[in-house]
Amino acid sequence: MNPGYTMDSSFHIKPFAFDRVFAMQKGAQVPNAADNIETIIVLRAEIDLLKAQLETATAVARADGFEGGLAQARNETAAAMLAATDALHASIEAVEQEFEEIERRTSRAAADVALAAADGLAARALAADPALAIDDAIGRVLTQVARGQELQIRVHPALIEATEALIAGRQSRDRRRLSLTVIADDTLAIGDALISWEQGGLTLDAAARRAAILTELGLDEAGRDQNAA
Repeated sequence: MNPGYTMDSSFHIKPFAFDRVFAMQKGAQVPNAADNIETIIVLRAEIDLLKAQLETATAVARADGFEGGLAQARNETAAAMLAATDALHASIEAVEQEFEEIERRTSRAAADVALAAADGLAARALAADPALAIDDAIGRVLTQVARGQELQIRVHPALIEATEALIAGRQSRDRRRLSLTVIADDTLAIGDALISWEQGGLTLDAAARRAAILTELGLDEAGRDQNAA
C-alpha cells in the first residue's frame, strides 16, 4: 500500500448478498394465468378482425381499381371505335362521291353516244331519202283518223315528187281510198312536214326531235350536261 494514502474510516467493504429475497408489497395482486389467456384470446380476436378488415379493404381496393381500369379501357375502346367509325364514314363518303363521279361521267358518255347515234341515224335517213320520214308519219296518222279522212301534207318543194311517189305506193297497197294532198311549203326544212286534217295535225320537225332527245338526255343545245356545275 502506498505509504502516503490514508483510508477513510467510514468506508468498509461488505460482501454482496446474492441470496437476498425481496418481499411483496402489501396489496399487490399476483398475475392470474386465466386472465392472461383471456387477454390473449381477445387480442387474437382483434387481430383476426383487423386481418379480415384489411382483406376486405384490399378486395374493395382491387375491385375499385379493376372497375377503374375497366372503365378506362371501355372509354379508350369507345374512343377508338368512334374514330374508326368516323374514318369508315369518311371512306364511305369518298367512295360514294367517287361512284357519283363515275356515274356522272358514264351517264354523260352514254348521252353523248345516244345523241351521236340519233344525229347519225337522222342524218343518214335524211341523206338516203328525206321523204321516208314523212311517209312514216303519214302511216301513223292514217291509223288514227277515220277512213276517207282528207289529209294535207306540207313539205319542202324539193320533196314534192318523192312524197307523191311514196303516197302512190302506199295507195297501191291499201284497199281504201286515201285522200292525201301534197302541198309545197318552202318555210319547211328538207325532211320536215306538216300533216293536218279537220280534227288535228302532226308536225314532223327534225330540230324539235333533236331538242326532245337532248331534253330526255339532260343535255343543252350544245350537248352539255344541264346538271353540271
